[in-house]
Amino acid sequence: QVQLVESGGGLVQPGGSLRLSCAASGFGLEHYTIGWFRQTPGKEREGVACINKYDEKTYYADSVTGRFTISRDNANNTVYLQMDKKKPEDTGVYYCAAVHDALSVQYMCVGLRSAGGAIVWGKGAPGTVSS
Repeated sequence: QVQLVESGGGLVQPGGSLRLSCAASGFGLEHYTIGWFRQTPGKEREGVACINKYDEKTYYADSVTGRFTISRDNANNTVYLQMDKKKPEDTGVYYCAAVHDALSVQYMCVGLRSAGGAIVWGKGAPGTVSS
């Protein structure tokens, strides 16, 4: 079965840190561009951070640049999102996604699109920032 499973979600105070993990099974992430997307009630799902396959080029939303870091560990078939200096507006459910043919990291992260094949989605992990 092809699937992605997020873990590491939870509640942190403003200024705190949280690290999310996305583990893949049924396929190898090394051949996929991967992204983290955030869903907030009343808003469209938005790309937060994405990392390309092979050259590992990254893209970050302006709102998280300098605070979030996406990385991948192909040997363990896992992608991470390190979130530092968290703000209340970072609150949402975080989903990881994988695309085999993303065309570019921006194409996937901004457009939520695949140039070829279906997007594989995880079920999401909560990331709440509150006092």
